[in-house]
Amino acid sequence: MTAIRLKISSRALASGDRLPSIRSFAATMGVSPSTVVEAYDRLAAEGLIRARRGSGFYVANTGLPPMALTEVGPRRDQAVDPFWVSRQSLDADPAVIKPGCGWLPAEWMPQTALRRALRTLSRDENAVLADYGSTRGSPILRRLLLGRFADEGIEASLEQVLLTSSGTQAIDLICRFLLRPGDAVLVDDPCYFNFQALLRAHQVKIVGVPYTPSGPDMKAFEAALIAERPRLYITNSALHNPTGATISPQTAHRLLSAAAAHDLTIVEDDIFADFEPEPSPRLTVLDGLNRVIRIGSFSKTLSASIRCGYIAARADWIEGLADLQVATNFGGPSPAATELIANVLGGGSYRKHMDELRQRLARARHETAARLESLGIQPWLMPRGGFYLWCRLPDGHDSALLARIAVEENIVLAPGNVFSVSQTAAQFLRFNVAQLGDPRILAVLQRAMASHPAN
Repeated sequence: MTAIRLKISSRALASGDRLPSIRSFAATMGVSPSTVVEAYDRLAAEGLIRARRGSGFYVANTGLPPMALTEVGPRRDQAVDPFWVSRQSLDADPAVIKPGCGWLPAEWMPQTALRRALRTLSRDENAVLADYGSTRGSPILRRLLLGRFADEGIEASLEQVLLTSSGTQAIDLICRFLLRPGDAVLVDDPCYFNFQALLRAHQVKIVGVPYTPSGPDMKAFEAALIAERPRLYITNSALHNPTGATISPQTAHRLLSAAAAHDLTIVEDDIFADFEPEPSPRLTVLDGLNRVIRIGSFSKTLSASIRCGYIAARADWIEGLADLQVATNFGGPSPAATELIANVLGGGSYRKHMDELRQRLARARHETAARLESLGIQPWLMPRGGFYLWCRLPDGHDSALLARIAVEENIVLAPGNVFSVSQTAAQFLRFNVAQLGDPRILAVLQRAMASHPAN
């Protein structure tokens, strides 16, 4: 495939030219004819070449410039905004180190259980492998979620759970269902950067509320309710992203009282719940799925490759959300994905995996904090669980500048202001403790801070 791309990009082959025959090209490359057939089929699937029955393969006449050999990677000169970390992390070459990314290394995930579930899936009925997903998603996985909710004290029915293609899609559906352009939405400041990106796509007004170690600053929260009359508040109550904080019982009670007084709907993103050593206060538990909507997914604990999320809410809202999912996705998530996840969650290995993961992350958090403190980088707090450390740089250092320097050395950092609506977190970085094993990270940070002294 690379050889054919090279011929096209160097203009040795132009649009409409016939490619070498399978047999002659196999001889030239020193491979079997079946290998050339596979390469030609893949290039045809990409649209670079096309087959003519009985005649062979030809360069497609796409009207586009010849394909460059260089792989398309993330542009490093773009603005350091809420998309920046995502672009740098998702599009990076495998050799790039990603201490700013939002997922665990592949080797930390339950590979054995996933492979076992994949083997089971391969023997499943044809419909699971070939059909669309039902409008609400797999009843088996939904029942497993209900069992987990019951353990927390949440009483819910199967009609109150909707499976989605991802946690991000869950929020998108809720925004489509509840919001109109120009509505105000409260978020924490700082908050998960993709909340901001998604809300901007819905053309709403984003209002940031300062976040404290015990939850949102309630004085500022209540003032925003009066001044902005928001429709929605989106938050992580447990192991908050990016700070790692957990809401206190007092703050949770006051927040729900304020929400009831101002007819505010709350979206509680519970994606990090399984990383807690023991459950903390949950708005969903206290509210009972009245004005709180719970969302979550399995990308952090099982696999980001097998996408599936969920929404738990009032039954009448789930009805409308299911219709929206049909309109935007033609059904629920892939049956193959949901059956695979249900297989892993329903087995005995998942609990053991999470126990081991929590212990491993506890060690990594303390080890990482000690290493960062040797450079004068201080954690804002020590989280109860999870894999994030929200850290303050020494006075005067700009995290966006350090991130730009680091990315030139193939290290992706997460600078503070991508998380901040008010742009007041320039002195912070979010670190993923599971991705900080490479000693080059600290060396690059040290050099970057030394070469650009604090103002």
